[in-house]
Amino acid sequence: MTGMTDREQLLEELRPVSFAIAYRMLGSVSEAEDIVQEALLRVHRALDVSEEGQSPRGLVATVTTRLAINELRSARARRERYVGEWLPEPIITDGRDDPAQHAEMADSLSLALLALLESLSPEQRAVLLLRDVFDYDHAQIARIIGKSPDNVRQLATRARRHVEQRRPRFQTTREEREELARRFFEAAEHGDLAGLEALLAQDVVLTGDGGGKAPALARALRGRSRVARTLINYWTKWASLGDGTTRLQIRPAEINGSPGALALDGSERLIGVVVLDIGRGQIQGVSSIANPDKLAHLGPTGNLGSLLGP
Repeated sequence: MTGMTDREQLLEELRPVSFAIAYRMLGSVSEAEDIVQEALLRVHRALDVSEEGQSPRGLVATVTTRLAINELRSARARRERYVGEWLPEPIITDGRDDPAQHAEMADSLSLALLALLESLSPEQRAVLLLRDVFDYDHAQIARIIGKSPDNVRQLATRARRHVEQRRPRFQTTREEREELARRFFEAAEHGDLAGLEALLAQDVVLTGDGGGKAPALARALRGRSRVARTLINYWTKWASLGDGTTRLQIRPAEINGSPGALALDGSERLIGVVVLDIGRGQIQGVSSIANPDKLAHLGPTGNLGSLLGP
């Protein structure tokens, strides 16, 4: 990059490494960005003191992970007071990354997995991500989190067992996911209840996150028939919004490595994000995020509550 010193360029190259860890640890873009800023500042200072020892990449992983563990402990208390269901802040992933790297790491970005990781201890979460996503060995992880390698192995085993019990891995092709998503949004838009039900798993889960700032389900809804009817009701309501000249738009997008869509008001402001969790040829989960605080990093936001009226 022109006009940048070697040190500045190195720190810019370390930024995505730091963000990749911080976001998966915290499930929050804003919290992750704060961690990245602090981590890069500390790495910059550490490199001033000594050019030897841990590599810059290893150093940024260590500092980011430790900061994220501390942040996660305080975030826990905040999330216990959160109004309604808590879902991670979504990120748009289509066309942004190197495709090979993206395919490899997409599952570790999924909203379903990030929400599940919330039930792990901060250390378990760190160990699982560093081992299974970022491919650090047990000795390296032990140095990063300040535990023994045996401790790290135990943490990894417990965390992995917990995740696999609650979220079996499904192998689906990108084409299959995109086709199911296309049919899902088409059926919802046309009010095709039978068509929608046929795409949903028997125990499909619908989760909504409004954070008390936008209309959302008070708690997750489970079951093909209930979820399908609720979705059709939502879509019917959405379709009637606007001032008669502008309509809500549902714009397909890849979100956290999964098919989904952005819901935009007539002024192209974001009012919600819908993400599909797909496996075994069916839709296993539908997540809807309407809390404007969790969407602000994606662009201008509108207010779903004011559109729906009293």
